[in-house]
Amino acid sequence: MLEETKPPVPPECQHLHYLLFTPFRYGRYPWNSRFRRMGETPGVFYGAEDPITAVAETVWQRKIFFEGSAGTPLPKEPGTYTAFSVPVSTPISIDLTEPPMSDDAALWADPVDYNACLDLADRVRAEGCELIRYASVRHPDALENIAVLACQAFANPEPTQFQTWHLYLRPGRTQVRREHPKVSLEFAFGEDRLVLL
Repeated sequence: MLEETKPPVPPECQHLHYLLFTPFRYGRYPWNSRFRRMGETPGVFYGAEDPITAVAETVWQRKIFFEGSAGTPLPKEPGTYTAFSVPVSTPISIDLTEPPMSDDAALWADPVDYNACLDLADRVRAEGCELIRYASVRHPDALENIAVLACQAFANPEPTQFQTWHLYLRPGRTQVRREHPKVSLEFAFGEDRLVLL
């Protein structure tokens, strides 16, 4: 019954696992993100080349959520998140970390103004581009993220290599732990990005 209340999965995405097609299913987007405009806009699947980069992005989003929700106490228990891997392959992509695109790195990495990225995404999507590779703005070392613009870019319909991560949100910092193989890190909140402690 719940499934029937959701928007239909686009035909070009129906062969994919729900973790992959979900960003393309919902046409109405509540706010601007780096490569997707708010409103009725095409979907974008955000990922990272390294799971720790994806975790850093998630930590930042949790920080923003609780800062914007005055009076909501931080959870006492850790949040549990699943990271997974999926290969991508596309005939047309753009890499903002390499010249000549990296010459405009300040535009692509602005921490709050996404206009240059949104304009770029509109242009390259119109030309058939299916993937944008870019530097993480939130990870302390600016490691690489990807923005998948089209379901056709997924080389495998199923995610693999699942990992469980626990995020312990504390005032001014977040501890993150992976179960297997074991990893434990702590991030502090800088002005625009995380700081690894």
